[in-house]
Amino acid sequence: MREPREHRYRVDVSWTGNTGEGTAGYRGFARDHQVVVAGKPVIEGSADPAFVGDPTRWNPEELLVGSLSQCHMLTYLALCSLKRVRVLEYRDAAEGTMRETAGRGEFTEVRLRPVVAVAEPGMIDLATALHEDANRDCFIARSVNFPVRHLPTVTVAGS
Repeated sequence: MREPREHRYRVDVSWTGNTGEGTAGYRGFARDHQVVVAGKPVIEGSADPAFVGDPTRWNPEELLVGSLSQCHMLTYLALCSLKRVRVLEYRDAAEGTMRETAGRGEFTEVRLRPVVAVAEPGMIDLATALHEDANRDCFIARSVNFPVRHLPTVTVAGS
């Protein structure tokens, strides 16, 4: 059995939305910020437009849904390679639902809709089943307190 390993992730977030008066009024400041990881492109963030954010920038809710989709995909592709399922295409149209009550919100679920193309018809059943394993093994999905559902479609490439 392998020894447990610990990984650390450093992300710097800086608010860039001070329009001159700081947070003197709720609508008087921008929610603009930058998400920075050394050596990578800066992510220009804001709040969701429903919360006075800039619709042209990424918001934390979108980034959370995107993280879950990416993690599932990367875990799934690794599992497929280990099981000799040859995936030729993968795309996902992920969607998260957040419920807001009395000014407080929380995610109630995220739905992943991966569309996968495999090399051969004999791979479809295993390729479909591996989504369950990927959901179980995804580091990000294991870390959230709401269900991450997956509704996969698996076909043979070119069909």
